[in-house]
Amino acid sequence: MENALGISGPQAIQMAITASFTVLGLVMLLAAMLSKKRWKPSYTFEFAFIGVMIGLVIYADWSSTGTYTAYQANLNSEERKVSGNYVGEGESAFDRVITAIAFQWGFAFVDEQDQVSRNAVIVQPGQKVLFKIVSNDVIHGFNIPVASITAEIDPDNRREVWIRAPDEPGKYLIQCVNYCGVGHAQMKAWLVVEGGEGTSQTDNGENSNGNA
Repeated sequence: MENALGISGPQAIQMAITASFTVLGLVMLLAAMLSKKRWKPSYTFEFAFIGVMIGLVIYADWSSTGTYTAYQANLNSEERKVSGNYVGEGESAFDRVITAIAFQWGFAFVDEQDQVSRNAVIVQPGQKVLFKIVSNDVIHGFNIPVASITAEIDPDNRREVWIRAPDEPGKYLIQCVNYCGVGHAQMKAWLVVEGGEGTSQTDNGENSNGNA
């Protein structure tokens, strides 16, 4: 779990398709410039190209709609608050205390045992988690859509926010929402909510999977 992002996901797919068409366009332009005989693509090729472009736009719109829906979800339907700013309750009020370090372009998470995980933090269902967020370069954003919480962090300050982890095990998006350079779109991480056998806490209160 050192790097849970991998190279998959809607944005990676769209970037790969865009890069492929860019290379194809440059090759076709070069061929047209060097070829002695003028080449005219067939109508089938033109319609196929247009169809792929339309499909890419539809796919991008579908992906964006999913993200927007996550933002607009009624997160308080169970009449319990799921996130908020830290209000000095004391760290003992939380099940986990995690330091989140934002950098160009990713996140590193340091747990209570000073173990570091890049781009993923593992918690248990329903845990109340305090995030101490810092930046080591420029202004970043820290957003967890499922918990409806956003914080802006500059290099001179530390922000503290808390969330209650979802009850449903799974991977939930963490992302930067402040433009921070050319790699901003890929600055993402995962809140990994574990469940089932082998994910309980040990007798001394330490998470058995804390070395992710």
